[in-house]
Amino acid sequence: MASQELPPGWEAQWNEEYQRNLYIEVETGQSQWEPPTATGYDSPGGQQHQSDLLSPSTPAGGAGHAKRRQYAAEQTQAYYAQAEPSYGGAGVGGGGAGYYGGAAPPPPAPGQGEGGGFFTPGLSGEQPFSGQQQNTQGGYYGNAPGAGAGGGGYGQPPAQGGAGWYGAPTGHPQNPLQGHPDQATYGAAAPGAGYGQQGSMAHLTNQFSQMGMGTKPFSLYTANLLQTPPEPLDLLKPPPEIRLPPGSSVTQSPYANADPSYTRCTINAVPTTSSLLSKSKLPFSLVITPHRSVPPAPENAGEGAEATGIDPADEPVPIIADQVIARCRRCRAYINPYVIFIDGGSRWKCIMCNVSNEVPAEYDWDRTTNTQIDRWTRPELNRSVVEFVAPTEYMVRPPQPPVYVFLLDVSPAAVQTGMLATATRTILESLGRIPNTDGRTKVAIIAYDVALYFFAMSPPNETAPPAAAEGEDGEEDTPAPNKTEEEPEISMLVVSDLDDVYLPRPNDILVNLSEQRKSLESVLGRINEMFAGSTGMTAPGMHGVPSGPSAMGPALQAGYKLISPIGGKLMVLSASLPTLGAGALKDRDDPKLFGTSKESNLLQPASPFYKTFAIDCSRSQVSVDMFLFASGYADIATLSCLPRYTAGQTYFYPAFNAARSEDALKFAHEFGEVLASPIGLEAVIRVRASRGLRMTSFNGNFFVRSTDLLSLASVPVDQTYTMEVVIEENLTVPFVVFQTAVLHTSCFGERRIRVVNLALPTTSSISELFSSVDQVALATILAQRAVERSLSHKLEDARDAVANKLVDILSAYRTSMTAGGAGAAAQLAIAENMKMLPVLTLGIVKNPAIRQSSIIPSDLRAYSQALLTSLPPQLIIPYIHPCFYSLHDMAPEAGTVGERGIIMPAPLPLSSERLERHGLYFIEDGQAMFLWVGRDAVPPLVQDVFDVERYDLLQSGKITLPYLDNDFNQRINAIIAKTREMRRGPYWPHLYLVKEDGEPALRQWALSMLIQDRGDQTPSYQQYLNMLREKVYGSGY
Repeated sequence: MASQELPPGWEAQWNEEYQRNLYIEVETGQSQWEPPTATGYDSPGGQQHQSDLLSPSTPAGGAGHAKRRQYAAEQTQAYYAQAEPSYGGAGVGGGGAGYYGGAAPPPPAPGQGEGGGFFTPGLSGEQPFSGQQQNTQGGYYGNAPGAGAGGGGYGQPPAQGGAGWYGAPTGHPQNPLQGHPDQATYGAAAPGAGYGQQGSMAHLTNQFSQMGMGTKPFSLYTANLLQTPPEPLDLLKPPPEIRLPPGSSVTQSPYANADPSYTRCTINAVPTTSSLLSKSKLPFSLVITPHRSVPPAPENAGEGAEATGIDPADEPVPIIADQVIARCRRCRAYINPYVIFIDGGSRWKCIMCNVSNEVPAEYDWDRTTNTQIDRWTRPELNRSVVEFVAPTEYMVRPPQPPVYVFLLDVSPAAVQTGMLATATRTILESLGRIPNTDGRTKVAIIAYDVALYFFAMSPPNETAPPAAAEGEDGEEDTPAPNKTEEEPEISMLVVSDLDDVYLPRPNDILVNLSEQRKSLESVLGRINEMFAGSTGMTAPGMHGVPSGPSAMGPALQAGYKLISPIGGKLMVLSASLPTLGAGALKDRDDPKLFGTSKESNLLQPASPFYKTFAIDCSRSQVSVDMFLFASGYADIATLSCLPRYTAGQTYFYPAFNAARSEDALKFAHEFGEVLASPIGLEAVIRVRASRGLRMTSFNGNFFVRSTDLLSLASVPVDQTYTMEVVIEENLTVPFVVFQTAVLHTSCFGERRIRVVNLALPTTSSISELFSSVDQVALATILAQRAVERSLSHKLEDARDAVANKLVDILSAYRTSMTAGGAGAAAQLAIAENMKMLPVLTLGIVKNPAIRQSSIIPSDLRAYSQALLTSLPPQLIIPYIHPCFYSLHDMAPEAGTVGERGIIMPAPLPLSSERLERHGLYFIEDGQAMFLWVGRDAVPPLVQDVFDVERYDLLQSGKITLPYLDNDFNQRINAIIAKTREMRRGPYWPHLYLVKEDGEPALRQWALSMLIQDRGDQTPSYQQYLNMLREKVYGSGY
């Protein structure tokens, strides 16, 4: 070959197969067929000099890319009927087709494909599906679909008279899996794209890939934190794009990758080696919310996503009811959009372990209509999230019915604060909302104070047993007289022996909701009156609210005995600290320990009873939800063990008083939403990953049954679980797949398997690794790690661990991606997609869960920690980085209805510098909302918003904003309603009115949400950055 002068850093290798030079850039490993030019940016793989990365506005698109092959003209990366794929192979000197990254020979002529190769939609060959492939070829490559029976390729409407999507009637006008052509989706840069895709550009990229042009390179931009103020709008942006190699999905579906609301990873490009991950100092973790809430479909849902504004992630999960479940015989992974069909479509190769498996005989057959269906429209090959109806082999017993046991505190505190009346009224009004589709739901009511009170309900056509059962002390209660024959028989059975709890007439205590609806309504309507005469002593710190002994522990034991053979939920409502029987607790709250090194002791469980009891509950598929109302100390640190290990949730209502309508409304809304939520029951979760990856260090509300199997007695809506990923061996594949499988019993009486798939590309470039960081997922992981560390170490250690991890990441970025020299210490460089990470970590440090303070009660700390370990990222981010809006000068369109609903004002940085004395501001963190009114607010503003003549007549505290007949008030009401609506979960945050010169404690609480300010023993954002810079550059300067 003739010698050719190449730019520095390039070398030429002769390719025997194509008889031409292949040019390779030595530093990055990139290769191309075209001779490189002297200027780096003139070549597709050109690299930017590292010194340019110091400028926040300079792109570094080619810096340190992963090894990626480019092919000569008329060559393709598509796989034809050739040999097995070679993952990550160079494809330079060898024969045969490479799957991703290997050179492939030209395609055979139509009709001349060889048997025994890969089975790919859109490619013809001598296969049983050749006719189908010819029809789908047009849609797959962007050409006009050919005529004939069957639908077009994915993204094309079915041919006239062909089959519609899976399970749909023939000739349906549109495939719902393809979506509306103009529909914008999460993370999409163009209409019609799903997450990780580029809309119509994805199709164009696929065509270019067939010509050997490869994947679009990553771009890394560097920001100087010292000169770049935080922009709250950046938190609303989607995470970095997931750029999979072309042809990764077997159907090229834009919805093949999971939406971040279901699963997200701290890095959207997986390093090929553990050493590269260690060098970056980045956590490699998954954040999964497999049972995220889906809003109800609007009335005009049939008009398409464009008309309704539906996010594709909010669409209901497809249900596959034919019970044809294809799983890998080695790793047991479920078939997904990333498998490879071989042997004429009769077998499929697992993308995780490379084992070939037989396609089930009925995979292409619809048993309901006895007709053949189009394989490429099956949901599991097009959708990242699907739910299979499981056959009997997935059951060890028939699916359990939903079971709810209400443990009601009837102590004097519960009665006089109105908790008992509000709870019974909410249950009564929610009986029709409790999941009961198949009529099997069972309900029981147990009350407790110094004894246990069971309510036995007999059908009206049965002869009731004796009116009461006796405890050891002989107490008894008889039914109310003057009952008509049609009314059900109701008896209250009293058990006062708390040391040996037993169940009197258990068959009449746990009753069918449908059959005993009238009995339940009667009991719920009378309980408050039965215990209205209770009196008790006033405990210290209770502010006049009587308190009495509480036998919560024995009540829990009774509820467990009642439903342990079946499983179900214990809904515990408590207004007093448990002081009787098993699990009795003492008031150990000591304000002298607040803010000291011994404060972490108050966050440890005080009694081993609750953890042991929770483990027993988990084994029997019993979940516990705690609703705590104590006006004094509630010991949430101890009681929250029950929800933590049984997959429940803790709800806290400090200083609850139902006489305040705001308190009653908040509890009634949240309690009603929990009762109505479609939970999963007796569930297990396992996350599988491609070979070389392993799950470890699980966090969330569950019990770890084995090394990688999570046991959940229930799967609440919008509860999040996290886990770390370990790279055990070097990765040689172009992308990896994570698959979350949730085997559960639905509240509709079916055993189901929800499968969530996430595919991520691999990279050997640290620049691509940094440019792929998802700062929202990373902040979620750091918050959970901080809570975990605070439980085993001091609170100070938890705060230091968060800051030190950020210092490690900044130091790694400085070492790998920036150049030293004069002026380097004056900058604090980080990737553009991570520039909100410092303010998020500052928000974690200033969160009540671990904040340095001597005035935060231990109950509030424990509750904040329970939230951080279970909330989804959409709720965690505002909880650590609140939203701050200026209302008095908001844009005219703010608060009005737009294409996507109510238009929100532009968020402000979290600094009190934005507060003006004449202004009106709105601050919220998902758990509380504040209307801040400046002391110089003009009377017309006060009158229009609060219907009060002037500022000095305003009353601070919890309020319900009046709805007035003026535009400004209605816009503010719309913004508040939108804020409550857009947060997932049952939470209904209180609204507080804060006057600038009003109540000091309330004012301090509101100002503590402006985390960029300096607070009591906490730094400002600028001080925090200076501290980070000193630690990053401390060793070298």
